[in-house]
Amino acid sequence: MDILLVASAFNSLSQRVYAELSDEGHRVDVVLASHGAEAIRAAVHEAPPDLIIAPMLKSALPEDVWQTYTCLIVHPGPPGDRGPSSLDWAVAQDALQWGVTVLQAEAAMDAGDVWATESFPVPPVGKSDLYRNETSDAASAAVRLAVRRYADGSFKPQPQSDPAIRVVWRDFFRQERRRIDWENDDTGTVLRKLRGADSQPGVLDELLGREVFLHGGHPEDELRGRAGELLATRAGAVCRATRDGAVWIPELRPRKSSGDPAPFRRPAASVLASFPAPSGFTAQARKKAWLPEVTAPLELPPGRNTWTDIRYRQHGDIGFLTFSFPGGAMSTDQCRRLLAAYRHALARPTSVLVLGGARDFFSNGIHLNVIEAAADPAGESWANLNAMDDLVEAVLRTTDRLVVAALGGNAAAGGLMLALAADEVWCRAGAVLNPHYRRMGLYGSEFWTYTLPRRVGADSAQRLTTEALPMSAATAARIGLVDHLVPVAAQAFAAETERRAALLAAAPDLTRRIAAKASARQADERERPLADYRRAELARMRAIFFDPQAPYHALRSAFVRKQPGTCVRPLSGGAR
Repeated sequence: MDILLVASAFNSLSQRVYAELSDEGHRVDVVLASHGAEAIRAAVHEAPPDLIIAPMLKSALPEDVWQTYTCLIVHPGPPGDRGPSSLDWAVAQDALQWGVTVLQAEAAMDAGDVWATESFPVPPVGKSDLYRNETSDAASAAVRLAVRRYADGSFKPQPQSDPAIRVVWRDFFRQERRRIDWENDDTGTVLRKLRGADSQPGVLDELLGREVFLHGGHPEDELRGRAGELLATRAGAVCRATRDGAVWIPELRPRKSSGDPAPFRRPAASVLASFPAPSGFTAQARKKAWLPEVTAPLELPPGRNTWTDIRYRQHGDIGFLTFSFPGGAMSTDQCRRLLAAYRHALARPTSVLVLGGARDFFSNGIHLNVIEAAADPAGESWANLNAMDDLVEAVLRTTDRLVVAALGGNAAAGGLMLALAADEVWCRAGAVLNPHYRRMGLYGSEFWTYTLPRRVGADSAQRLTTEALPMSAATAARIGLVDHLVPVAAQAFAAETERRAALLAAAPDLTRRIAAKASARQADERERPLADYRRAELARMRAIFFDPQAPYHALRSAFVRKQPGTCVRPLSGGAR
């Protein structure tokens, strides 16, 4: 069928629906609702669709469109649930089960007939993580079922007037409900509030006399202080005391009305350091005096329950280097710390090293928010890219063991190229991959001109980086970008990765494979040294970074500052 996706943003779910419906043979196009009702009408007029699907919609469809065409809305709530903050309520109420409903558009919000529904468990994770994983899995299944039912022509959708459906209206989840009472809320309540707003909208609070939004929250088991007091920093996060414990907050976002020139999410410690210092203190002196850096060992001892974004553990002959960075972005500092951890892992006696393996994002490459906030964005872009290249090169030059990249979630651009540097790529089914850089106006680096063609061939590599479209994990496996699909729920991915790694480490041909890998690397180096790939890629990227007129700078700023009118249409010309 000809299917038009209407989305407020081409986010992870919209990309997944696009990719998976395309895999099933449908001709899929996308129009952004943020471009206005006329853009939707124009898209419909240009190529009348058989079906319209809205995977993520923050505004109403034009009435003349849903009156003329069947329009299916993906609502992240069970049948009968109505309102704009469904997942927020699920997290706030500690729901054990939730659902996704695909319903037909009509005048009343979320009141249309039900075409499909899927339920899912709600683990104790952040709302954005829940959305990209359990919610996305359920939404994908429900959308594909609804499309099959629509194509069949005999299915009758269920009206919400059916007595079997209990209608519940849930109001918009305002900041008043999210606000943390540091004197009275216990640690569990604080964490639940932080988890429920980890990506958007954050929890509005005040730190050092400035209004900021808090993004993300993790428990701390040892540090203690007066409720609300800032205690320490670690890897860019800040630790804040609760009445009965403490929590780590990875990111802050200054309120736009504060006049901060960088009112977007970035590492919490850097936001605090940017605040004007009291008289007589530099910002750096104040940071050192007030907030000591309390590190955590890479290998946490048993029983510890604290946050760190990089961890290493070993089971027999297998090393596991896990990392989890907010939004999947990796700053210069994060890349350097991960490289140091990787070198630590290489010093341990293992034959298999698993890189990644956690649920949610693997990596999306360089950290555009940190770059945008820098005094010299071009210079920070260059430093971040070189740090990323250093990490990828270290993986490529590892010849004494097999390295597995375990993708529990989405990966894009340089973050995906990091995965391709490994010997094997395992990917959770349902992940969305974007093996390209073009939509940010970049040529790319991270040795993609070496790793991508050797996996998919030169022609496919050129097509993937030029078309710049999202790809399903299934398609990635079919074309050789991914070696093994892991068809498990997000919460089971780590355990399944461990099971598969144990089988790999016990394989009788492991020693032979490691020797063959070393020989192949030597042969490739003789044909064209890795340094030559890096030099050529970085020359292209340096020309972009240090050209003030390069589109990258406007595209980066628009992306970070969420300015929809300035970004390119996600699928220019469509995919029909």
